[in-house]
Amino acid sequence: MIGIEQLPWADDAKCLQAEPDTFFPEKGGSTREAKRICQMCTVKPECLEYALANEERFGIWGGMSERERRKLKRLAS
Repeated sequence: MIGIEQLPWADDAKCLQAEPDTFFPEKGGSTREAKRICQMCTVKPECLEYALANEERFGIWGGMSERERRKLKRLAS
C-alpha cells in the first residue's frame, strides 16, 4: 500500500499539517480535535473513500473513527 502523501489529493489534506497523534489517539482518547480539523478539509470525501476502500482499522479518516466507518460500511451493505 502506498503512503497517504503519495495520493493525488493528499497535498490538500489538512491532517498533514497537524500532529499525527491527533488522528491516532490512544484507546479512550479524544477524537474531537482530529474531527474538527477534518471538518475544514477540502479532501475529506476522498480521505474517507480511501479509508473505506483500504479498510483502515485505526485513526480518524475523513472525519470518522474506525467504529463510525464500520457502521457506515454495514449500513451501505
